[in-house]
Amino acid sequence: MEMNLYSLGAAEEVTGSKHVLEVNGKSFLVDCGAFQGSRAQADRKNREFGIGEKVSAALITHGHFDHCGMLPVLVKSGFRGNVYATPATRDISSLVMMDSANIQARDAEYLRKQARKKGEKFEWEPIYTEKDAVEATGAIMGVSYRRPFIIENNADFELEGEFFDAGHILGSAMAQLTVKDKQTKKETRILFSGDLGRKNKPIIRDPDLPPAPDYLILESTYGDRRHDKTASATEKLAELSMRAVKNRGKILIPSFAIERTQELVYFFHLLTDAGTIPPIPIYVDSPMATNATTIFQVHPECYDETIHEAFFKHHKNPFGFNALHFTASVEESKALNEVKGPVIIISADGMCEAGRIQHHLIHNIGDPATTILIVGYMAENTLGRRIRNRDEEVKIHGMWFKRRAQVEEINAFSAHADYVEAGDWLGELDTSALKKIFMVHGEKKAQAAFKKYLDGGGFPESVIVKYGETYGIG
Repeated sequence: MEMNLYSLGAAEEVTGSKHVLEVNGKSFLVDCGAFQGSRAQADRKNREFGIGEKVSAALITHGHFDHCGMLPVLVKSGFRGNVYATPATRDISSLVMMDSANIQARDAEYLRKQARKKGEKFEWEPIYTEKDAVEATGAIMGVSYRRPFIIENNADFELEGEFFDAGHILGSAMAQLTVKDKQTKKETRILFSGDLGRKNKPIIRDPDLPPAPDYLILESTYGDRRHDKTASATEKLAELSMRAVKNRGKILIPSFAIERTQELVYFFHLLTDAGTIPPIPIYVDSPMATNATTIFQVHPECYDETIHEAFFKHHKNPFGFNALHFTASVEESKALNEVKGPVIIISADGMCEAGRIQHHLIHNIGDPATTILIVGYMAENTLGRRIRNRDEEVKIHGMWFKRRAQVEEINAFSAHADYVEAGDWLGELDTSALKKIFMVHGEKKAQAAFKKYLDGGGFPESVIVKYGETYGIG
């Protein structure tokens, strides 16, 4: 039995997760994510991906764009197998893919107009369309947590999959693949962590502890960083809210539409209910975030006990209160430019690379009364990273803007485990059979620090996965 692993994304970088398990020449893809970074580089990398006809089946660990965003390209390139995901991930992935298709179509229209004004030739086309996104959604089969399912069964081997809660976002999963050699009767368990979550996060449950794996493919996003405590984060939210009240300013929060937006709404709800802050108008200006909040409401199977109790025992909606408004149309979004502070605007994209947040930044980044609040990971070469680095001038839609807005950062809201939390999870996991840890989804500096931490913690040999390099297992 010949088994190999290799990665076509999220190898010595964050975003673009695509990991392949080969068993006797058959390829099984875990995650099919889009690369996010500078527009030109992201476009080139995402267009280069195309292994559809080689893949027998695919699994999606969760519905973030960098884990599911290229699924329409996979289907376009000839893939005709099944895609497995949890029911919540299926719904969120469908939303994310459709949103991406819409953004690409709008970008193409906008850039075409700009080129026409300048008398320039324009040939860029979207990577995929709404029709492609619909076809990709049709390939996804929903499978609940802890329900083993057969992916492949032939004369040589059987491949069984099983999802365990990763505690990252709604529906997020670790994917455990068990290869059963029919000749030797040997079984090999390969666990893909997906994006590993954290304990005691609101809304969703803590990460599971799957059965003892032989090999672990582990994310390392925060391999060199610790997160702030949640208590200090809510204090900071309250402090910034009161500053906005005093200055009659705006707080712009670039936020991922899924999980982070709902979590922020939940915390603002708690602060308002407790009387810690006055009822400041809060606008969720992201059609995808609005739709994602609806998806949250129809997947209570993913909730932790606190949220479950709020919904089913007390009938309270933690995702909605009087100060909260959801904008639907482009006109409503544009009208926010005229709204006077204090006001809080939560808008996607989380890395500021697309979506309505860019327009809010154009209108407000030059105002000293504005606060840009960073609440999540900003990948290299993104607009969000440049703002987080407090660059004095940034380019948006091809135009340069002076940054006079204040930039603040709260690390406690990250949905990724930091290196100590990941180490604690590993310490609770049964590692008695673990032969090797393959590190993915992290920048080089973070991975080097995490490898040192794991090696010093007595864990089995850890390997930093390189793009396209093949690693034999079994």
